[in-house]
Amino acid sequence: MIYVVFLILIVIVLIVMLSIKIVPQQRVGVVERLGKYNRLLTPGVNVLVPFIDNVRVYHDLRIQQANVPPQTVITKDNVQVQIDTIIFYQIVAPDQATYGISDYVYGVRNITTATLRQIIGNMELDETLSGRERISSNIRLALDEATEKWGVRIERVEVLDIKPPLDIQEAMDKQMKAERSKRAIVLEAEAAKQDVILRSEGDKQSKILKAEGEKEARIRQAEGLRQAQELEALGQAKAIQAVAEAEKIRIELLRAAGLDENVLAYRSFEALSEIAKGAANKVFLPVSAVDTLGSIGAIGEVFKAKKPE
Repeated sequence: MIYVVFLILIVIVLIVMLSIKIVPQQRVGVVERLGKYNRLLTPGVNVLVPFIDNVRVYHDLRIQQANVPPQTVITKDNVQVQIDTIIFYQIVAPDQATYGISDYVYGVRNITTATLRQIIGNMELDETLSGRERISSNIRLALDEATEKWGVRIERVEVLDIKPPLDIQEAMDKQMKAERSKRAIVLEAEAAKQDVILRSEGDKQSKILKAEGEKEARIRQAEGLRQAQELEALGQAKAIQAVAEAEKIRIELLRAAGLDENVLAYRSFEALSEIAKGAANKVFLPVSAVDTLGSIGAIGEVFKAKKPE
């Protein structure tokens, strides 16, 4: 009796274990009931009908990657290149991924290979080496059309490497070295040209600044000379004015003393006679002064008469 109860407990435990399924996060299970699709097991605790429900497969809903084996393809200009690609995909419909295709990873790889041959066949070598983005975009478009019915979404397609034949690689290396040498020569010539231009510009600016400085110096010198001449002329004018004022005052004082024009003329001739006493002195008299000579004696008599006895 005890053995029967123990056996029954074991059977119950087995049934419970078979009926309860715990699914981790980002995973789902496809449940079939009597061989037919029934539902999906979501993350968490799920209860199945023992011996009737069966979990056919579990799918990982995270983004996954599939490495495509390196493919040797021929370009439009008949050059064999080896291309290595990688596919990033995600399952969005687990039921379609289970029943739509037997192996979606294998299908993705085959479609990638076929599409790669078709794309590279329409491109030349130079276009292939520089057209990774174009190749990746075309492969992704082709995969999207096919995998839409498989419940798989293509996230990214990356071209990891493109290897041309060794002889072409060597030729490309030589061409690259020649281009670098050419570029270095061009840069050196450009630098020499810029150096000459900058030196010429510097010399030009130096001459301009020197000419501007000389011009400014001449302007300032002329301005100083002009001001000096103005000051000198102003001083001479003031001196002449002072002499004229003194002469005016002298004449007014003479007039105030009662001396007329004849007396002034007589004084002038006396001064001339004193000047003419020198042996080397010559005095020239204007014609108009001769008329006044006749009255010199009379003027002299007047002065003699005024002298005190």
